[in-house]
Amino acid sequence: MPREPTRHTDDATGLSIVVGGPLYRACMRARLLRPQVDLPERRVLAVLLIAWVPLAVLSIVEGHAFSGVAVPFFTQLTAQTRYLIALPLLVIAEVVVHHRIVAAVGEFTDRGIIAPEDRPRFEQIIAAAVRLRDSRWVEAILVLLAYTVGYWLWKRYVAMHTTTWYAAGGYDTPLTAAGYWHIFISMPLFRFLMMRWYFRLLVWYWFLWRVSRLPLHLTPSTPIAPADWGS
Repeated sequence: MPREPTRHTDDATGLSIVVGGPLYRACMRARLLRPQVDLPERRVLAVLLIAWVPLAVLSIVEGHAFSGVAVPFFTQLTAQTRYLIALPLLVIAEVVVHHRIVAAVGEFTDRGIIAPEDRPRFEQIIAAAVRLRDSRWVEAILVLLAYTVGYWLWKRYVAMHTTTWYAAGGYDTPLTAAGYWHIFISMPLFRFLMMRWYFRLLVWYWFLWRVSRLPLHLTPSTPIAPADWGS
């Protein structure tokens, strides 16, 4: 029995660079999101509980939260910015991007940019993009890169050569308890989410390139302003 073509509706059954993939399904099972990619407050709370709260608690317990080392935890601006601002924004952006992308894909047929006779090819491009987006191998590779290349770059170019909340004895010394959580839990999570965004943006660009190879029916009256995508 032939498969139905992928539908580009706002119910997450069409092309969205946000839905799909192992992490998305894990969040669904944990009830951290629904198909509309809502409930961002739950996911923000989850990433903060994983990435930031343990660092704060362990630093307080070890006496490195506000003093005791050259760079205490709460005075390191990069750590606070990364986990309290950048990480939540990576999660919150999913809601906006999801609805904008789904609406943008719908415009191709709703405004007649894709002719009816080219609709099957358009649906095939959507299906190919969805398969690439949902690849388990890609997310597994991103996790591996977060723990290997990411750690190597941090060790070589980012780690501070002084006493810090994550290495109280100074550079290249045994890590503190907060340091172990920082290096092996918090930072890999942040790197993974960043690289996952980069990959999914590449999927979107690849989709647009494939669509651009179709005989598009563009007219001077065809609206192209992004403001129309979310209306």
